Amino acid sequence: MAFSKEKRREKIRRRIRKSLAGNATRPRLSVYRSNKEIYAQLINDVDGVTVAAASSRDKEITAKGTKIEVAQEVGKLIAERAKNAGVELVTFDRGGYLYHGRVKSLADGAREGGLKF
Repeated sequence: MAFSKEKRREKIRRRIRKSLAGNATRPRLSVYRSNKEIYAQLINDVDGVTVAAASSRDKEITAKGTKIEVAQEVGKLIAERAKNAGVELVTFDRGGYLYHGRVKSLADGAREGGLKF
């Protein structure tokens, strides 16, 4: 029997997380994508702490265009909040999603905002 979309993504996510971990100097930029919204978190896995977070539901997101444009704004916002927290280097965790569309747009926005990964 074939995997459902959710099972396939979960399997890929577990495979990715085996090799990725965030720490205080280089937290993990974790992406979650739902049908309507997109969320990003900077996570310090050693201490189990979320350093910064941003989502398309935040009041600061002004883009009302396509979901890809909104994802890029979220990337810029997470980069701004990361800089305020003193973080510049991150490890990108795509969460089992393919690196295109909204996930790629969020990553590009974070790079434009000054994050390095």
